[in-house]
Amino acid sequence: MDDITAMIMDDHAAFRRGFARLDDAEDEQELLAIWEALALHLDIHAEAEEAILYPHLVRHGDDGEAETVDAVGDHNKIRDAIAESKLHPVGSDQWWAAVWQARRENSEHLAEEEDEALPDFRRHAGAELRAELGHRWLTFYGEHKNGRNLTFHDKDPQGYVREHR
Repeated sequence: MDDITAMIMDDHAAFRRGFARLDDAEDEQELLAIWEALALHLDIHAEAEEAILYPHLVRHGDDGEAETVDAVGDHNKIRDAIAESKLHPVGSDQWWAAVWQARRENSEHLAEEEDEALPDFRRHAGAELRAELGHRWLTFYGEHKNGRNLTFHDKDPQGYVREHR
């Protein structure tokens, strides 16, 4: 079974490739196809992390509460930028501004997660737990194919920590 951290890192690589594909898109139809898939994946990924990874980290990490507050806040910023992009015609200046905001927020979030939260998680989660959570990760994606039954709404970072502490 795959380790949850490996699956998260796989998603991170897919996000980087998705944003790079936007750079090479040739028209609005291509931009829309790339962005819709990428934005949905970003939204599902945030929900999966908030359902599976961060409840464990907030309770067991060396700096789990602070890392979780930061991550949930980052997810909110990414969700907000995605929602903003949907308000504008694809390829317009306003659309690009929202997409670039999502890209900047996502790049910052990935770096922090890869350099801080995931190493903290690995220090406190043995191979068995990481495999169990990896199984839950796969199940989550299967149960929520194309975002089914997910609402993609912002969460209060401090409230999230209180709820999962």
